Amino acid sequence: MQALKDSRPKLLLVDDEPTNLQVLRHILRDDYRLLFAKDGMTALELARNEHPSLILLDIMMPDMTGYEVCKTLKLSPETRDIPVIFVTALADMNDEAEGFAVGGVDYLTKPVSALIVKARVRTHLSLVTVDELRQSRLLIVQRLGLAAEYKDNETGLHVIRMSHYAQVLGRAAGLTEREAEDLLHAAPMHDVGKIGIPDAILKKPGKLDPEEWAVMQQHSSIGADIIGEHKNGLLKMAHTIALHHHEKWDGTGYPNGLRGEAIPLIARIVAIVDVFDALSSERPYKRAWPLEDTLALLRRDSGTHFDPNLVTLFLDVLPAILEIQAKWPEGSVAAPLSSVPHVQHPA
Repeated sequence: MQALKDSRPKLLLVDDEPTNLQVLRHILRDDYRLLFAKDGMTALELARNEHPSLILLDIMMPDMTGYEVCKTLKLSPETRDIPVIFVTALADMNDEAEGFAVGGVDYLTKPVSALIVKARVRTHLSLVTVDELRQSRLLIVQRLGLAAEYKDNETGLHVIRMSHYAQVLGRAAGLTEREAEDLLHAAPMHDVGKIGIPDAILKKPGKLDPEEWAVMQQHSSIGADIIGEHKNGLLKMAHTIALHHHEKWDGTGYPNGLRGEAIPLIARIVAIVDVFDALSSERPYKRAWPLEDTLALLRRDSGTHFDPNLVTLFLDVLPAILEIQAKWPEGSVAAPLSSVPHVQHPA
């Protein structure tokens, strides 16, 4: 019978003193797979080849100190996300501060306590797991956002630009850094409901008739249904954006005809940045509007379509918006102006 694979987390223990390695081995061997290194170069090689979940690292070692090892780990994409706990006899606060400055996540002084070592290792491995789950969730959200673009005339660059615009405007509107980051990752989901709209309507080059427009409007509710209802966090934000980013300040939007501040702030933010990017970007069926014309539309529709305070803030952060636009330009060639059909206000 084939032996079961050992699925315990893998730890790398680094210390030039064999006795110290034996102490840590005795503390951790029952719960983890252990790798050992007696110098910095060996530690770096094991970190690159074995990808441990966490490293316990001595500081005072010959040839290469623990600080230098940690700095090198953080410079490499392969190893920079591995948490490093310094385990050292250096007890001065300045030594501890330097350990955090070079990228360590914790600092234990020798002689170590078995209970403290086990507790700190468990804590930081739990944080790694939480971060991995968050990254997986972000990837799922981003991929779903891109799935909608395959159905539409938009491009993947549209969701990249508008989501970064939303983050910038969200910060200006008073969101915390964590909220602004969640907005960055939730915004690409705004049109995921277009997956449920027939291609004959979604890709129609001209203006939609009233019946087709009624079907198109369903994409906001479809998107909210796809994302589902959640109590908090990124997916709650994505649900709110998908459902409400076509509401208008004066109450004439859809699907619920919300008015003014009854429209969630994040949806009001996405409404502005989505329209800005739709108008200012090239598409197979239209040329990009000049910046002056795009801004003129935002000003004209301030207080009707858009939150007037957010329009003012958008104009205040325009230099940052234009930097993002320049970073991710469209690669397609604009069509002649004579071929541009009547463009409905962006759906």
